[in-house]
Amino acid sequence: MKKLLLAASLAALVAGCAGNPFSGSIAPGATRDEVLARMGQPTARVTIPGGERLQYSLQPFGQYAWMVDLDASGRVVRSRQVLTAADFNRIEVGKWTRGDVEREFGRPAMVDGVASWDGPIMTYRWNDGSDMFYYVYLDRADVVRRAHPGMEFHNAPNERQ
Repeated sequence: MKKLLLAASLAALVAGCAGNPFSGSIAPGATRDEVLARMGQPTARVTIPGGERLQYSLQPFGQYAWMVDLDASGRVVRSRQVLTAADFNRIEVGKWTRGDVEREFGRPAMVDGVASWDGPIMTYRWNDGSDMFYYVYLDRADVVRRAHPGMEFHNAPNERQ
């Protein structure tokens, strides 16, 4: 039964990737119109030095976010999926603000709080071989004070049977 379920899951994954506008990369030099024709409207547009960033985030339930950076003339400089350990490691505690985090990663999956922290906690879903969360703790002035990964656990049946 488990093998049949795994085969069905893999088939669904392959079928889903076939029509995925995010699979593959956007070539440097492509125009804004070409990006929009391929990827559709972005989830957000952000001003960056020398141009604009088109954000394509699958948050709150997806685990990926693509950033397409355009120069001042509207041509692609680079595109990349940013919900990765290497990109999260760029966050500078004490320097980055909520605006910096959202510019680099898009809107989080959720913003929450806990009694033991006096500020909001931004949470991103991502995948590092396992389903993960990445937590960004902000102070009341929206400055990053702490950031770290954590496992996303699912309520699944015990598979040891």
